[in-house]
Amino acid sequence: MTDAQVIVVGAGPAGSTVATYLARAGVDVLLLEKTTFPREKVCGDGITPRGVKQLIDLGIDTSEDAGWMHSRGLRILTGDLTLQLDWPDLTSYPPYGVSRTRHDFDDLLAKTAVKAGARLQERTTVTGAITDERTGRVVGVEAKTGPEKTPVSYRAPLVLACDGVNAKLARSVGIDTDECRPMGVAVRRYYKSPRHDDPFIEGHLELWDRSDPRNPKLLPGYGWAFPLGDGTVNIGLGMLSTSKAFRNTDYRALLRSWLDSTPEEWGYREENAVGRIGGAGLPMGFNRTPHYRDGLVLLGDAGGMVSPFNGEGISSAMESAQLAAEFVVQALARPEGPSRERALHGYPQALKELMGGYYRLGNLFAKAIGHPKVMRAATKYGLRVNPLIPLIYKGLSGCYDAKGGDAVDRMISLAARLTPSA
Repeated sequence: MTDAQVIVVGAGPAGSTVATYLARAGVDVLLLEKTTFPREKVCGDGITPRGVKQLIDLGIDTSEDAGWMHSRGLRILTGDLTLQLDWPDLTSYPPYGVSRTRHDFDDLLAKTAVKAGARLQERTTVTGAITDERTGRVVGVEAKTGPEKTPVSYRAPLVLACDGVNAKLARSVGIDTDECRPMGVAVRRYYKSPRHDDPFIEGHLELWDRSDPRNPKLLPGYGWAFPLGDGTVNIGLGMLSTSKAFRNTDYRALLRSWLDSTPEEWGYREENAVGRIGGAGLPMGFNRTPHYRDGLVLLGDAGGMVSPFNGEGISSAMESAQLAAEFVVQALARPEGPSRERALHGYPQALKELMGGYYRLGNLFAKAIGHPKVMRAATKYGLRVNPLIPLIYKGLSGCYDAKGGDAVDRMISLAARLTPSA
């Protein structure tokens, strides 16, 4: 007895996207979500053109009239340098990014999945996988549902883990984190600000505490500002596990020290704060593998797919969902057994080809910038060499044409292909 052809656990960007594609293909999808929509999520709320392409592929209206704040590019700030760069004009991706709170964004994606035919069940917390005693194959999930947290179980031939950084499903079957891959921590808060409709998102590569003007201090980590067009800006900072300060930092105090040293007219002060400071982990660079094993498919954050270059996870989550849907549909069209398994094993291989080499480069980058002297030298000298700027910009943002494109695109593509993905 089965409850669906596919169970999707988690209705974030990965889960709702894969549920949409599967339902549109005629697959019976049960989408389980532990909360109710709309709901908050700790995130920067900014999406690069790479992620916008995924929204367009889903058929979602990304116009400003539909409630999206458009960005025309990225402003990079260091202690003594500001660069303002338009998004590159590419074949693969549109020339604009978007911002929208996850409160609205995730709700929109979940509704898209339901409209496509997925069966969304909220207030259902999945606690672990059900495995076949004889084969060890994942055949369903255990969960608690409703206000009373009633124990239930659901069964399906395939289970898709889209349950985020905690990856409870993967851990329940022994798929653990690779501690050699980078991990990030991010905190963010909303502020009322006159910069809410700025056409550029910001990346602060250096964070300074200027409380003592005679002795400014360089703080660990990097920061961002994503204008939301509704009177507020999402401000946050992150740090990688490659930094010595990673495990012994008060991130909320760090955010406050940095923002108190920004210009007064920006409005990033306590009296303009909206809501509390939220924090979350960022699983990076494929830090949890394999992405398919014995009936369980890992997508998005559950598979460690946040970019080590820029901390963006939404675009890669949706890309993994699009790929997973393709292989799952093909697998379900085959009889159970070796042929179906061959189709499913195509998913992690396709992920490696799409992201593996690029993420391995990102892991090396993360290790390098974990040393403050390296980061300082990179920002002080590298960003002043004009021919290097397009390479740095496209490489860090992930916005380049993997096939064709200009010389910079080809250089990044070649580096990613030549870098081992394992």
